[in-house]
Amino acid sequence: MSTAANISGTISVRTTEQGLPLAISVETDELRRNPAELANQIMRLCRQAANRAGLARREELQAAGLTNQQLALTGLPKPEDVAAQEWVEEEEYDEEPQSWLREA
Repeated sequence: MSTAANISGTISVRTTEQGLPLAISVETDELRRNPAELANQIMRLCRQAANRAGLARREELQAAGLTNQQLALTGLPKPEDVAAQEWVEEEEYDEEPQSWLREA
């Protein structure tokens, strides 16, 4: 299991290695967002948590003595792959305001 949260910490998920959500936490203010955007953010965090869980499993197997060839056969993510994907997704899903107008 692994956890991932958005930059502000207002949305977080805990998932299995396969990305199945076990717990989702969404602060009330986030519920005002466009439902599709909120769903996309939750799905992105599920993928992120799953990748992190896979990375942790890879490290466990490596510590247990599996070779790089054996680890490659598992299909588990490599650290550089997880880091690159998270960086790309953070750039794609930045959390800038949708409008500069504020509620009164």
